[in-house]
Amino acid sequence: MLPAAMLAFTSCGHALPGLPGFDAAAWKADLYGCSGQRAKLIPVLEKNRADLFEARINDVTKLLGHPDEEELGEQSDKVYIYYVAPGTQCAPGHPRATPNRVMLRSGATGTVTEVILPVLPK
Repeated sequence: MLPAAMLAFTSCGHALPGLPGFDAAAWKADLYGCSGQRAKLIPVLEKNRADLFEARINDVTKLLGHPDEEELGEQSDKVYIYYVAPGTQCAPGHPRATPNRVMLRSGATGTVTEVILPVLPK
């Protein structure tokens, strides 16, 4: 039998279902979005955006891999950043770039509370 605290922790958020049409291997292989493969997958993320909300952040990182950048917010909030198109982040030294990135914010419970997807030209 699980202690009450452990039960409360394990019940937060929901499992992330498979996203039909999403090529996780291609996403993970395209570090910093420098080869442009992630940009092709944004429509699949947009279509399945609702599934990302309240998903456990651990499930998201299994799907998307380790973020290109991570920011710590107020209290225990975290923002995971994944670049989706070539930019200054592809230059030597990886300077931070602001456009063309997916941002996922998670709260203290370890679930996704905000999903920000870029608008890419078609």
